[in-house]
Amino acid sequence: MLQRTEHPAAGYKKMFETCEELAEPVPARVKGEIPGWLNGSLLRLGPGMFEIGDEPFYHLFDGQALMHKFDLKDGNVTYFRRFLRTDAYVRAITENRIVITEFGTAAYPDPCKNIFSRFFTYFKGVEVTDNCMVNVYPVGEDFYACTETNYLTKVDPDTLDTLKKVDLSKYVSINGATAHPHIEEDGTIYNIGNCFGKNMTLAYNVVKIPPAQNDKSDPIEKSKVIVQIPSSERFKPSYIHSFGMTEKYLVLVENPVKINLVKFLTAWSIWGTNYMDCFESNETMGTWFHLATKNPGKYVDHKFRTSAFHVFHHINSYEDQGFIVLDLCTWKGYDFVYNYLYLANLRQNWDEVKKAAMTAPQPEVRRYVLPLDVHREEPGKNLISLPYTTATAVLRSDGTVWLEPEVLFSRPRQAFEFPQINYSKHCGKDYTYVYGLGLNHFIPDKIYKLDVKTKETLVWQEPESYPSEPLFVPCPEAVDEDDGLLLSVVVSPAPDQNLAFLLILNAKDMTEVARAEVDVVIPVTLHGLYKP
Repeated sequence: MLQRTEHPAAGYKKMFETCEELAEPVPARVKGEIPGWLNGSLLRLGPGMFEIGDEPFYHLFDGQALMHKFDLKDGNVTYFRRFLRTDAYVRAITENRIVITEFGTAAYPDPCKNIFSRFFTYFKGVEVTDNCMVNVYPVGEDFYACTETNYLTKVDPDTLDTLKKVDLSKYVSINGATAHPHIEEDGTIYNIGNCFGKNMTLAYNVVKIPPAQNDKSDPIEKSKVIVQIPSSERFKPSYIHSFGMTEKYLVLVENPVKINLVKFLTAWSIWGTNYMDCFESNETMGTWFHLATKNPGKYVDHKFRTSAFHVFHHINSYEDQGFIVLDLCTWKGYDFVYNYLYLANLRQNWDEVKKAAMTAPQPEVRRYVLPLDVHREEPGKNLISLPYTTATAVLRSDGTVWLEPEVLFSRPRQAFEFPQINYSKHCGKDYTYVYGLGLNHFIPDKIYKLDVKTKETLVWQEPESYPSEPLFVPCPEAVDEDDGLLLSVVVSPAPDQNLAFLLILNAKDMTEVARAEVDVVIPVTLHGLYKP
């Protein structure tokens, strides 16, 4: 298997260039044979516009939301894309400038206004972005694009039309929500967002959205908070991108990357601060784990602690013999990885990309095990009795439980990220396989399959090809956990290659089944789903 790790041609820069939306779907050239049962749509989201007029966006998570769609039917494939008509996008296009502050780029008042108008524009306060460019998920019979603020964008998955802007804070007490909700088999959705708790302290609210309603009413309007999880710091909630869910429990990992809300609510209003400016690291807290039951919603007051790391993507979590097994894509230490995802860094030549990444946190796939009965042994002894893991949990004299992980995957400057499992069958249950995007000094250049029991890996990789998050689609008559296909959008800008293609892999052995090539450059995509 090819293990190329160098990219001197720097073709990855094409992933961070502005593109135009398409007026109509374009047919793809199919190589190989697509299984007859694979009839559906792959929906992907990411940034597609990296500047407005003469004003550039600075961070990877700033560009205006572009939705992509590969339609697969009877062995044929078409590709289509459109920008979401969010307020951020419409106002920017109308005024030909950045109007709403994004993750790493501050918006400034209209330069045509006089000094007094500009001052009062600043003083009005925070205008939160609705640039929903991170993920898309179903709610009832509808589909919503999301970012990490309180806004969702309802979209038509067939035409990619933008239908409606939804403010979650109108229905539940949250200031924002993660881009990775969990969805149960019946369509019930769980998500977590930060909020103001008791005595004006910060907390995390767990939100439950019911499945599709018989009366065709909007499930979002029936959202409710089922439990509140306390924050480790009164005015500084941790940055939460995802969380874990078992059959009975929710798991929140509170990492040392904090949002300084005082700065968010004051400096932003006056000085044009952006989201990235409001992050800071707590160098002394380490990392905390919180548990809550789902039904009924109740906080479990166990004090799980470990050394500092932060996590963006949970892989899976499940209960086993009185323990919760939690698998995570982690980054060591308290330094914020997003500091290394500015476009100026990602657009550098290869040697400079590698040099910048050398100072970034080291990635690892880790397994932590949380005992539900923390008093089963006396202080100082390992509480974990599962025979298949080396992870430990030790009760200390102060009542905290110190966790040490088992490392499932670790390679210098090679991250296993954007993890995907056979979600419909194994979310919250014991499992064996996880698929992930391989980041080589933050540049995506391979797709991994990891056996979490043996730690063995399989890899797909091609020279100067840059894949995206691999989505698992199970076979209709699947028997084994890995009976299915992987779908990934690959950018391949080398002169002798097509510009991009949809890659279809056999999820069992990682061999190519087919690809559907298009003659357009596709910018980086973050997350998405397969809609049968």
